[in-house]
Amino acid sequence: MTPKRISARTRNEWVTAYGFLLPNIVGLLVFVFIPIIYAFYASLHDWNALSPKVYAGWANYRELLHDDEWWASVRKTLTFSVVYVPLLFMSSLLSAVMLNAIRGRASGVVRTMFLMPFAITSVISAIIGMFMLDPRNGAVNHILELLGGSPQQFLASTSQAMFSIAGVILWINVGYNMIIFLSAMKEIPRDYYEAAEIDGATGWKSFRYITLPLLKETSTFILIVTTIGSFQALEQILVMTDGGPMNSTQVSVLYIFKQGFDMLNMGYASALAFVLFLIIFCLSLFQLKLLSSKKEGV
Repeated sequence: MTPKRISARTRNEWVTAYGFLLPNIVGLLVFVFIPIIYAFYASLHDWNALSPKVYAGWANYRELLHDDEWWASVRKTLTFSVVYVPLLFMSSLLSAVMLNAIRGRASGVVRTMFLMPFAITSVISAIIGMFMLDPRNGAVNHILELLGGSPQQFLASTSQAMFSIAGVILWINVGYNMIIFLSAMKEIPRDYYEAAEIDGATGWKSFRYITLPLLKETSTFILIVTTIGSFQALEQILVMTDGGPMNSTQVSVLYIFKQGFDMLNMGYASALAFVLFLIIFCLSLFQLKLLSSKKEGV
C-alpha cells in the first residue's frame, strides 16, 4: 500500500495553521507550563529568594498537611467560590435575557453601563467598593437607612466581609459574562422562537426549552472559568481587607502571597501554590465531566 501523498495546498494550509498557533503555544510554554514546573521544583527546596536553594525533599508538603491556617484558607476559598460562582452565573444570565429584549440605542447604553466596571483596574474597583461599603459614610448604608434598615459593618464584620467582597467582584465581572451570554443568545435563530410562539409557548417555556439548552456550551465555559477565577481572587481582597478582620477573608491565594512575599518562605509558598493548582485542575476536570455528561444525556 503506497502512502497517501500530501498535496502542496494541504501542506501550505498546515504551515499557515501552525504559524497562527505558534505564538499561543510559545505563550503557554513560557507563561504557564514552565512556571508550573519551576514552582514544583522550588517546592522541593528550602528557599527565601535571597540565598541559594537547599534541597528539602517533600518537607514542605508534609508541613502543609499540618498547617491549620492553610486549610482554613482553603475552606474560606471554597465558601467564597460557592457564594460567588452561582451568583455571577445567574445575574449574568438574567442581565443578558433582559438586555436581549431591549431594542434600539437603549440596548447599547445599558450594555456599556454593565461593562464599565470591568474596564477599570482591580485596585480602583476595590477602592470604590471600600467607599461604597464604608460603615459610617458609605452609599450602601445610606440606601439601607432610606429603606428603613439598619447600618451594617460590611468589611469590618467577620461574618459579612467575605460576602461584601464577593458582591464587589460580582459587580466588576457581571458585565463581561453578560456580554458572552448575550453574544450566544444572538446566535440562536429567531425561527425557533417564532415557531414556539405559533405553538402557544409562553416566554418562560421558550427560555426553558430553547434558550437554556442552546446555551449549554456557553454556560459550561462560564462556570469553569468563573470557578477558576474565584480560586484566584487576590487583588480586591488584598486591597479591601488584607485577609481581615481576624483572617475571615484570608483565602488560599492571599495566604500563599503572604508566605512568599511577606515571610519569604518561597519554597513553602511554591508547595502551597502547586497544591492549589492541583485542586483547581481536578475541580475543573470534574466540572467538565459533569457538565459534558449532562449534555450527552439531553
